[in-house]
Amino acid sequence: MGRRPGRGAAAAVTDLAAAAPVPRVRRRGPGPGDDRPMLGVVVVNYGSSGLLRRNLAAAGPLGPDVRVVVVDNLSTVQERAAVGELAAAHGWELVGLPDNRGFGVASNAGIARARELGCVTFCCLNPDASVTPEVLAALRAASLAEPRALLAPRIVDSSGATVFAGSTVGLRDGRTGAPGSPARSTGPVEDWLTGACLVVSAEMVDRLGGFAEDYFLYWEDVDLSHRALAAGGSLVVRSDLVAVHDEGGTQGEREGTAKSDLYYRYNCRNRLVFAARNLPRRQVLGWLVRTPRVSWEILLRGGRRQLLRSPRPLLAVLRGSLEGAGVALAALVRRPSSPPVGGRRAPVPR
Repeated sequence: MGRRPGRGAAAAVTDLAAAAPVPRVRRRGPGPGDDRPMLGVVVVNYGSSGLLRRNLAAAGPLGPDVRVVVVDNLSTVQERAAVGELAAAHGWELVGLPDNRGFGVASNAGIARARELGCVTFCCLNPDASVTPEVLAALRAASLAEPRALLAPRIVDSSGATVFAGSTVGLRDGRTGAPGSPARSTGPVEDWLTGACLVVSAEMVDRLGGFAEDYFLYWEDVDLSHRALAAGGSLVVRSDLVAVHDEGGTQGEREGTAKSDLYYRYNCRNRLVFAARNLPRRQVLGWLVRTPRVSWEILLRGGRRQLLRSPRPLLAVLRGSLEGAGVALAALVRRPSSPPVGGRRAPVPR
């Protein structure tokens, strides 16, 4: 997740790859509960070792039936070393990728490693989120009992205010919003679960092919939820279970405050990538027609004052919208009669 490496970071990737193999920190040896079905907590990191220390490390041991896998999308050599130290100190498995490959690729790599460690269900957790061992145990039990369900707890911020208890995507226009939110689409909608804390079983990973890998950042959770429903699965929000997520620890996502250029670019782009991947031709065309209005609404999530300070948010929205339109138009030209439903696909330009 996070920014794509610039030229300086790319040079560091090359040097690191040439100097040594990708590091992997092994977890501590077998302990009680290793013969029981285990839950893998998969955390994707990009330049966020401070958040890992403040959230994942501060939570302490997460239980005998839990294995933690941290996937580090390379930002700097120093950050990789800091994450490695945390992993060694807390018994986490570290999978280091040689560059920043985005959320979907990293999540799939983490799930694959967790399966090697014996895990049969997985909790994808943001580095700026935290969850207690008791909540993880309940989510693990629920997933084992209902493996075709994607599960999420209710998510609150550090003040205790609920920030997620389910969300929808409008099938007519691609607007996303919580039930009852003014931003919610007025047409038919479909539910989706946030990837900030999302539990998926190995059965559903196999059925769906994991996360789609051509989004890079944002909308992977909407896509996975859509494909889960299409494959006969269900989406469950456990409102009795709570995780804490101070949104924007990695990308600046608080409503009403200016957000990162990446937030604007990839939310605008990936709305149309989602349509191109999953929707019939007529709906894709409808989403394209409504793109100017919906992209403007995405920009206004950061407030109007940001436009007085810099043109960069507007430029990021324009760039993402044009990139997404290009993907959608290309899909309309070459797509077969039925849209694809698999997870991994040949990457589209970022």
